[in-house]
Amino acid sequence: METHGVRLTPEQAHAALADTAHIRASAAALSATPWPNWFFVTLTLYIAALPFTYGGVMADADWLLPRPAWTVILLTSTAVYVALFAVAAKAWRNKTGVALRFDVLPKRATVPLAVGLPALLVGATLAFRATGRPVWLIAASLIGAAVSVAFHLAFGRLHRKTP
Repeated sequence: METHGVRLTPEQAHAALADTAHIRASAAALSATPWPNWFFVTLTLYIAALPFTYGGVMADADWLLPRPAWTVILLTSTAVYVALFAVAAKAWRNKTGVALRFDVLPKRATVPLAVGLPALLVGATLAFRATGRPVWLIAASLIGAAVSVAFHLAFGRLHRKTP
């Protein structure tokens, strides 16, 4: 609010502070907005494929492909994912002027995700290695993809709710 040397009344000062709080909340919501749809699909496919690639790398014997092939697939897919993550973050920053930030997302959702998803993916791989049954990998893949979709929808709802 421009004053041109005139002192603000208490009401005007409170209104300016409220506007500032609204702008901060909007900026936080923008930085918490879900990924672009193409990256959401990429992320979901990556999460769904991880149990199988980990399983192939960790299998006692060659499983469907030789172990070195699984290792190459794992490293290549991870490199592609990291590159696409950078592209998505840059596209978001160019589109909105706001950098992607993870600190504005609700901790009650992100902490269990940050702990639970890796535990699910690695746990399924260890169960597959111990039993030799790929059902563990299939279950982890389906659960991981469902979690990815659920988080995308939840963060979309979070973005729409914020003024």
